[in-house]
Amino acid sequence: MEIHPRNEMLVWTALAAAALIFLLGRIRRKAATTGRLPPGPPGWPVLGNILDLGSMPHRTLVDFKHKYGPLIWLRLGSVNTLVISSAEAAMEMFKNHDHSTCNRHLNETLKIGESYTGTITLGEYGPYWRMLRRLCATELFSRKRIIDTAPLRRRCVDKLIKWISDEAKEQTGNGVELARFVFATSFNVIGNLMLSRDLVDPKSSKGNEFFNLTSELTELTGKPNLADFFPSLRWLDPQGLKKKTEEKQKQVLDIVGSFVQGRRRMDMDVNHQNNKKEHKDFLDVLMEFEGNGKDEPAKISDRNLNIFILELFVAATETTNSTVEWAMTELLRQPEAMKKVKAEIAQVVGYDRKMEESDIEDLHYLDAVIKETLRLHPPAPLLIPRNVMKDTELMGYVIPKDTQVFVNVWGLGRDSDSWVDASSFKPERFLAATNLDYRGQNFEYLPFGAGRRICPGLPLGHQMLHLVLGSLLHSFEWSLENGVTPETLDMGEKMGTSLRKDIPLKAIPKPVLALQNM
Repeated sequence: MEIHPRNEMLVWTALAAAALIFLLGRIRRKAATTGRLPPGPPGWPVLGNILDLGSMPHRTLVDFKHKYGPLIWLRLGSVNTLVISSAEAAMEMFKNHDHSTCNRHLNETLKIGESYTGTITLGEYGPYWRMLRRLCATELFSRKRIIDTAPLRRRCVDKLIKWISDEAKEQTGNGVELARFVFATSFNVIGNLMLSRDLVDPKSSKGNEFFNLTSELTELTGKPNLADFFPSLRWLDPQGLKKKTEEKQKQVLDIVGSFVQGRRRMDMDVNHQNNKKEHKDFLDVLMEFEGNGKDEPAKISDRNLNIFILELFVAATETTNSTVEWAMTELLRQPEAMKKVKAEIAQVVGYDRKMEESDIEDLHYLDAVIKETLRLHPPAPLLIPRNVMKDTELMGYVIPKDTQVFVNVWGLGRDSDSWVDASSFKPERFLAATNLDYRGQNFEYLPFGAGRRICPGLPLGHQMLHLVLGSLLHSFEWSLENGVTPETLDMGEKMGTSLRKDIPLKAIPKPVLALQNM
C-alpha cells in the first residue's frame, strides 16, 4: 500500500518527537542521578581520577575523605567507582545494601577463561556460590574440622621452626627472611588439608614448581592494567598481562589437575583392593560431592574443582604471610610490646613444651598484637571490589548500577574519629575493648570484610595467625640486623593482591635453649 507523502511526513515527525522525548527523559534521569552522586575530586578528560590516586591509593583516599566526606565518587577511566571511607558509611552499606552490592567487580586478568565462576572469593552470588560456601563452612572451616586438624598444623609449624633454626646457623649472625618460610608453611598447611601432603620445601630447589607458579600468578593478577579502565583496549592487551596470566594459569591448573587425577587413580586402587580410607581430606569431599541437579550441579566439574583448589591456596597463604611479617616488624619496632607478648607466652606455655592451639584462648596479649596488626596493616586495604547490582540509594545519594565499590578498611583502621592515637601500634587498646573483633560486626574494624562476602576462611586464619606468630615468639629471641634500629626499620608498603612490606623483613633468630632438643 502506498503512503501519501503528507502522511509519511507525519509518521517521521511523530517518530522524531518520540525519540526526542525518550532522549530528553534519559538526559533528565541522568542529570537527576548525577546531581545526587557523592562528592569527589574533579577528573581529567578520558582518564578521570586515575592519576589522582598515586601508587598507594588507600593512603590517597584517606586524604580525600577529609575533603569530600565518608562517600567519595571517582571515575577511573570509564569505570564509575564509589569509596566507602567511614565506619558510618560501611555500616549503612553492609547492613542495608549488602545484597545489592554483593557481586564482585573483577579486573581483566581475573576473568580469563571465566575461572572466577568456580570460586568463593570472585564468583557471582547465586546457588553455585552458596553451595561452595556451604561446603567450606561444613567440611573445611567448621569448628569440629578445625579441632581435628590441629595436629596437622602443629607438624607444619614444627617444620617452620626447624627451617628457621637451620637457616640461622647457615647465616651466622645475618638476618633470616621470615616471610619466605611463613609462606611455605601456610602453603603446606593447605596442601595437607586439601591433598594430605606437603607441597613445598623452601630449602629445596626441586618440587616447588606449584609454589613458585602460584606466587607469580598472584603477582600478575594484582598489577594495574589499562584494560581495566578502558574496555576498548581489552582486545589489544596493551601490557601483555592477559597473555602472561593465561600462560601461568594454564601451567598452575595443569599441576592441580595432576593432583586430582593422581587421587582418582589412588582411589581406584583402594576400591579394587576393597580397602577403605581412614581419613578424608577436602579433595575427597569435593570429588564425592553430589548436588541436587537443579540449582546445584550434580557434580563439580574437573575444571571448577581445579580452580577452587587453586583459590584456597592463594587466599589462605597471602593473609597469614603478610600479617605475620607485619606483626613481627611492629614488635621489633616496639621492644616493650615484644617483652609483654613473650612474657605472656612464657607464663601460659612455659619452656618445657611447645605452644598448642589450645593455648590461644589464654594468650590475650598475643591476640591483641594480631588484632592491632590487622588494624594497621589489613591484608587487602580496599577489600576485593564489589559491584552495584542495581541503582541504589545510599546515605541520600544515588549509586548507579555497575558502579565499582571500594571499602577502604586501611583508612577505617586509622580513622581518628574511631581510634585514639590512630597511627600508633598499641595492642593494649584491644585488651580494653574485649568485644572488638574482626568478624564483621564492628564497622570501624573490617580487615576481613563483612556481610555475605566476609572471608570464609576466618576460623582457619584465626588459628594459623596465633599458632605461627606465637610459636615464632616462643621458639626464638628476635633482634634486628646490625645497623638497623627500631627507628630506621623500613615500613614501606607494596601493593598487590595483599599489602606486603616493600622490603621483606630480615631479623636474627636466636633459638631458645630449652627448645632446641624438643
